[in-house]
Amino acid sequence: MPTYDFLCNDCKKRFEIFLTYAEYGKKPAPCSHCGSVNTRRRMTRVRIAKSSDTRMENVESEFASFEGMEDDPKALGQMMRKMGNQLGEDLPPEFDDVVDRLESGQSPEEIESALPELGGGDDSQP
Repeated sequence: MPTYDFLCNDCKKRFEIFLTYAEYGKKPAPCSHCGSVNTRRRMTRVRIAKSSDTRMENVESEFASFEGMEDDPKALGQMMRKMGNQLGEDLPPEFDDVVDRLESGQSPEEIESALPELGGGDDSQP
């Protein structure tokens, strides 16, 4: 069965659901987080095949422009979004949240205090 990506209009979370071709469009797709059927299909990115070498070269060229961005959250967020797109892989929703916050002007310190679970915590703890 194919996997389809959906977005819940109520809780705003993404989820995947397995549906047969016959079920798609006929069977409701309830949110796996809140159970709402107020959902919509999320269109995923179109992927263009690139070699891993080409992707890494593109990422390296983006990193070259990193100098001085630590004081400009918007520019840092834009660079991170470009780099995420260059990787050609699905990144977790948390990545988009952090990049959105940077692009809106929040500093990395503000984001870290607002989202402490993304900081990784103390590595010395078991």
